[in-house]
Amino acid sequence: MFNKQAIEQAARSATAERSLVVVEVNYLPDDVVEVLIDGMDGVTIDDCVAVNDAVLAAADRDEHDYELTVAGYGISDPFKLPFHYIKNIGGEVETLTADGRKLRGKLVAATETEFTLEVLTRVKHEGSKRPVSESVPVTLAYDSVKYTKNIITI
Repeated sequence: MFNKQAIEQAARSATAERSLVVVEVNYLPDDVVEVLIDGMDGVTIDDCVAVNDAVLAAADRDEHDYELTVAGYGISDPFKLPFHYIKNIGGEVETLTADGRKLRGKLVAATETEFTLEVLTRVKHEGSKRPVSESVPVTLAYDSVKYTKNIITI
C-alpha cells in the first residue's frame, strides 16, 4: 500500500521550497502516482525533478513499488485552487456557474473565497434607442461555479 501521507508531505515540502504549489496528487490504477504542480511563473523541468526526487526519497519504492509522474498543471485545465485565479488575474476566462450560466470575461480580482470577472453585457439605458455594450463586474464564490478555465487565443 502507498504511504500517501509521506508522498503528499514530501511533494508539499519540495514545492514550498521552490515557491510552487501541489495542485493534486492522484493515485491511479497499476500503482501509478501522479503529482501535479504549478507556480506563478510556471513549472520547469528542474522543478519536476526536485519534487520527483523528494517524493522518491520519502516513500520507499522497496516497500511498495510504484511509478511516479511529476508534471506541471496544464494551462488549458480548469482552475482547481484559489491560487489559479490569483495567478491568472488580467487574463480572459470562461466560467460555468452552478446554475448553468456560461460567463466569459476578464478576471480582475481574486481572493481565497471568491473572484470577480468583468463581463461585456448589452445594456439599454433609459432614453436611448439602442442597447450599448458595457463592462459589468460579476463576483462569484468558488463553490458557485462548476469550472473556470483560461481562454487561449493565438
